[in-house]
Amino acid sequence: MTLRLPSTEGGMYTYTPRSEPARFTAGGPPLTSRTVFAAAHVVADPYADTSPDAPAAVDWDATLAFRRHLWSHGLAVAEAMDTAQRGMGLDWTGAAELIRRSAAEAKAVGGRIACGVGTDQLAPGAASLEDVRTAYEEQLALVEEAGAQAILMASRALAAAATAPDDYLDVYAHLLRRAAEPVVLHWLGPMFDPALKGYWGSTDLDAATETFLQVIAEHPDKVDGIKISLLDAGRETELRRRLPAGVRCYTGDDFHYPELIAGDEQGFSHALLGVFDPLGPLAAEAVRVLDTGDTKGFRELLDPTVELARHLFRSPTRFYKTGVVFLAWLAGHQDHFTMAGGLQSARSLPHLARAYELADGLGLFPDPARAEARMRSLLSVYGVHP
Repeated sequence: MTLRLPSTEGGMYTYTPRSEPARFTAGGPPLTSRTVFAAAHVVADPYADTSPDAPAAVDWDATLAFRRHLWSHGLAVAEAMDTAQRGMGLDWTGAAELIRRSAAEAKAVGGRIACGVGTDQLAPGAASLEDVRTAYEEQLALVEEAGAQAILMASRALAAAATAPDDYLDVYAHLLRRAAEPVVLHWLGPMFDPALKGYWGSTDLDAATETFLQVIAEHPDKVDGIKISLLDAGRETELRRRLPAGVRCYTGDDFHYPELIAGDEQGFSHALLGVFDPLGPLAAEAVRVLDTGDTKGFRELLDPTVELARHLFRSPTRFYKTGVVFLAWLAGHQDHFTMAGGLQSARSLPHLARAYELADGLGLFPDPARAEARMRSLLSVYGVHP
């Protein structure tokens, strides 16, 4: 059987799907050489009568089942992050419920979880630095009460309110003093969220890096690690080498993750990646190979996934979530291709077709026949027929 797929360059082409199911199974020894978080998506409720401007309607059963899937492969879960449509369909009320439910599920199954702390309960518009601090404090308290590790996410409101690097230093110093346990600091670049341009007080990345490092240097005991999402491997490596002893670097670079996780003679990055949502089982197997000291085998498994990752995260990068949820549907982790805020329409049919082809070629689908049938059903909605 073949499929007629629309090309990203125009026209149609014929693709022959593979028939072998994914060979990656749950279980296996714990990951030891790297700490690996998969930032997980949320599953929308397809039957809710909602609109793009309304609060997200979440299918809680399917959402929690997906987290159990990630934990079953030995991965940690990064919850209520960008991949979960935080600020792009999932508001703070929904995120708070997601954190409570996922943290309880993590405790029940023995899974590791860290949750995003932000300021998205603030109304759009001008907010003072005091408003930002208070909003961060509220979310930090909820995450800690839920028993999860906190990830201090970049704040749109702080980016708008801050007038100088000292504003960032003051806000983060206040939060780190209040944190009960070491947190992960998250630097999300403007390719993921344009509202974060100039974060840390400067559009000059060298200057911004110095402010970021100053925050860490002044509170190393309260920083478990940093997550860098700038899609710049050289900058991440340079920054990683300047971290105080004991502070980890969690790569958020969905373009260069194999080389950054493998590392070099001066160190390596752990991982906190949105692309490990669809790649979870394969990524876990690759890290287990790395645990044995086999860097070559690790790269042989993970390097071929980069083409898919670069495709999913192509500009405009912030819409990568559409491809992530699409692949979850094809893989059978949910019964529909519906997203909060109607974001399933954010990528073109040719883009989705290419994502299907690349994922199928990597053997990511537990049931290739089901993935093919679902791809055919989507094609028919767009008027494409065999």
